[in-house]
Amino acid sequence: MHTITVIVPAHNEEEGLPATLESLARQTVRPDRILVVDDASTDRTGEVAASHGVTVLRPPHNLGSKARAQNYALPHCTTDLVLAVDADTVLAPDYIETVVPVFRDPAVSVAAGTVRTRHTRTLWERGRSTEYLFGFHWHRPIQARANSPMVCSGCCSVFRRDDLMAFGGFPERTIVEDMDYTWSQQIAGRRAVYVPDAVALAADPEDLTYLRKQVWRWMAGFCQNVRLHLGRLILHKPLLALWVLLALLEILTAPVWWATPLVIASTTDEPPALAFLWWAGAELLLTTPPLFYAAHRRKLPVGHVLLNIPCVYATKAVNLVYAWKALIVELLLVPLHLSRGLTVYEKGRADTPTPRTLPGRGDAPPRAVCADQGRQGVDCPNSPSSAIRRLRAASN
Repeated sequence: MHTITVIVPAHNEEEGLPATLESLARQTVRPDRILVVDDASTDRTGEVAASHGVTVLRPPHNLGSKARAQNYALPHCTTDLVLAVDADTVLAPDYIETVVPVFRDPAVSVAAGTVRTRHTRTLWERGRSTEYLFGFHWHRPIQARANSPMVCSGCCSVFRRDDLMAFGGFPERTIVEDMDYTWSQQIAGRRAVYVPDAVALAADPEDLTYLRKQVWRWMAGFCQNVRLHLGRLILHKPLLALWVLLALLEILTAPVWWATPLVIASTTDEPPALAFLWWAGAELLLTTPPLFYAAHRRKLPVGHVLLNIPCVYATKAVNLVYAWKALIVELLLVPLHLSRGLTVYEKGRADTPTPRTLPGRGDAPPRAVCADQGRQGVDCPNSPSSAIRRLRAASN
């Protein structure tokens, strides 16, 4: 029988936090403990959390990233499983009940379910909704069958606590801790598992300003992990390396695919409108089958799903811009020591304008943070990850 603690990192989450905590209270398998890390919020986040009867942890200063906030709570976890939930994510009532059984396999280190959008009000939310439906009902099942998922989503992942402690906690060396940990565990011979029947609803950016921030963080984090892990992936987890290389190839070739109608019109006698129709038909042929399946699988109105397809091209355009920026910055300029890469953790939603700097990599790290925090093997005595290492040593 597994026990489970939920960690909810929260920085100025007064508005979204109640729905998250209410979804945890409605779980068919109740968590043993819920920890909300009120990370230097300037709103009523702490009071809202306390009113729901959960344990509220308050670091002495802003920790600077989601991973560090989670690591602050990790020494307070005594259960064998840890569920990390974003403060704007709502879990289906059976989420814990559905995910926990996969940990009967002692090789499983981390697992997560399907992510869907909570709202589809704006162009950007509708586009992201289509991306999620496609990704979680096409790419993710294929990766799962190959036992090589690209990422266990950080908004709703369950971790085996012993593995997490042995690793040193949630990784702080990249801007996306979920992908970093998913790849690291698979390289080490552990399993990451996708659980399609477990559903989490995430609040996605409502406008372009915050979509840009979120996509830049995701793309930069992906490339940081490529830089950090690709060589070992090729040696120890070749199928996962294949998905990574295919993702890089897709980024590199996307401009060519998008320019195909212009190329056809300029190099043949086809009218531009007809060239575009051929291209659009090919796009729909590739896109709609997984979306039909997703609509059937999630009992969604097919018409609504299809109506959102045009919106996805707006989000794809943003993805492409920041994917190329990430390639240039993280895979070219950083190795040449011409850039530090992305070091500031910014949420993809409205917040107080306080930048959260990734420790050890920014120009102005938060107080009590060691300048070498991002480097493996460096002990920074005031950091949450160092506290985890001390706790692990004491338990041994």
